[in-house]
Amino acid sequence: IKQIAETFKKMISRRDGIRSFGGMSGNSCEGTQHSYSDEEKVAFVNWINKALAKDPDCDHLLPMNPNGDSLFSSVRDGILLCKMINLSQPDTIDERVINTKKLTTFKMRENLVLALNSASAIGCTVVSIDAHDLMAGKPHLVLGLFWQIIKVGLFADIEISRNEGLICLLRDGEQLDHLMSLSPEELLLRWVNYHLRNAGTQTISNFSEDIKDSRAYFYLMDQISPKGGGDFRMSIKIDMSGINERNLDRRAGLMLQQAARLDCRQFVSSQDVTSGNSKLNMAFVANMFNTHPALQRGQLNGLDTSHIEAETREEKTFRNWMNSLGVSPYVNHLYWDLCNGLVILQLLEKVNVSVNWRRVNQPPYPAMGGNMKRLGRDVAHFSLVGIGGQNINQGSSMHTLALLWQLMRRSRDGERIGDQIILNWVNSQLSQKRKDCQISSFKDKKISTSLPVIDLIDVIAPGTVKWDMVKRNERGNLNKEDKLDNAKYAVSLARKIGARVYALPDDLVEVNPKMVLTMFACLMGHGMKRPTAEAHTRILQLPECLCLSYCFEAALL
Repeated sequence: IKQIAETFKKMISRRDGIRSFGGMSGNSCEGTQHSYSDEEKVAFVNWINKALAKDPDCDHLLPMNPNGDSLFSSVRDGILLCKMINLSQPDTIDERVINTKKLTTFKMRENLVLALNSASAIGCTVVSIDAHDLMAGKPHLVLGLFWQIIKVGLFADIEISRNEGLICLLRDGEQLDHLMSLSPEELLLRWVNYHLRNAGTQTISNFSEDIKDSRAYFYLMDQISPKGGGDFRMSIKIDMSGINERNLDRRAGLMLQQAARLDCRQFVSSQDVTSGNSKLNMAFVANMFNTHPALQRGQLNGLDTSHIEAETREEKTFRNWMNSLGVSPYVNHLYWDLCNGLVILQLLEKVNVSVNWRRVNQPPYPAMGGNMKRLGRDVAHFSLVGIGGQNINQGSSMHTLALLWQLMRRSRDGERIGDQIILNWVNSQLSQKRKDCQISSFKDKKISTSLPVIDLIDVIAPGTVKWDMVKRNERGNLNKEDKLDNAKYAVSLARKIGARVYALPDDLVEVNPKMVLTMFACLMGHGMKRPTAEAHTRILQLPECLCLSYCFEAALL
């Protein structure tokens, strides 16, 4: 049996570009069967090689061989993941915090923890991945995480508040609100069809079957290629002769030659096009959109665009928090995607409120929100005065944010930890180590310097802070640039030691009380989960309400 188990653990089979492997569990002779796509591995390796080619911190890793398995071993030290996160969402990680020299196993693990917590902060689902999995280079987990990170970056600008040219995609008689509610995938498809209609050719309905013959891509590139003139870019004339090639593989190859002229030959091979790989073709199209959108903000014809506003930091924090928990469907727009209540009910389950899904209204929702409100008020004991299902259904920002805030604060065992308990714990930790940055409340102006946060991190994880990186002033007065510098450092340090922090540096600089509270609560939960032997006895002697703080961090994960 042991020999069979060992053979099974090493088993790798290749069928149609899919690799299967089994026995990843060291405790089971049977293990679990997983698979991954060779095509996706090749696409991601080529994208990473190009994106990080000039980064000196990645010289020891790049270029990776797309035909080998170097991608899975290259994530071991965590540097590649951290760099890709910053590529997708700039400044998510303060790179001063990344360990790049004399990499011991401990330092590599710190980098991986930093990467996972930062990926979570930008909305990636990492609930089933830990640093050990990544150090082991488990292919399906590595590829899954990279796809989430890459997708966040590709889709970042496919949103009307960041690219008002997308208003061109509005159809006759369509309300602007409806266009704004579309997901990035839906907007991409509409963008392609907008250009195909302008070319006078057939539109598509997906990125799989409908693009296998490459015709849509030829016409799309002909429409979006630079025409010269006012934008000071050299004109590029797309060679359309390849569309007459009868062999689909050769036609796809000719199409990709034209894509290379637009600097857009990424993510797909000829075979990926002709086989209709929807994930890679969508990435290919998203990259073309980001490089050559070819949209002009035309006449608005009386449209009211005053309500087109960029997502606030608070909205972004809540949205990323929900997505990191793996809710379905993925939340692209905070209010529209929550209006049917289904995501809210999933969040209630995440904080250990039992949901009877047989009682949940299904489309077309004849009565909204009664079950949700009962669970929130009677079971979770939230304060829902003035908040009803109708408010959530209508996308009321005030009511939705109020409910989400309470969900985010909910502890694992259903008990809410009071603000004063968290504040007292923070100050007691700082005073025990003779730190002089105690705070009077979560509105204390001292927090704008981030020094109380950095001092607390030093108490929880001694030796983590590099004090030469911290800006200080004897009078306690720092300029805004120094405050932001400290805040970026503090947030990344917190994630590096294992606290899953969703607050942003600007929240500390501006002393946003809600987000400041989540920051200290996460640090408290993390600090009390990792007591020293001496502290363990002391914690057990704390009042029961304070011991409940062990569970508090789960409310913010």
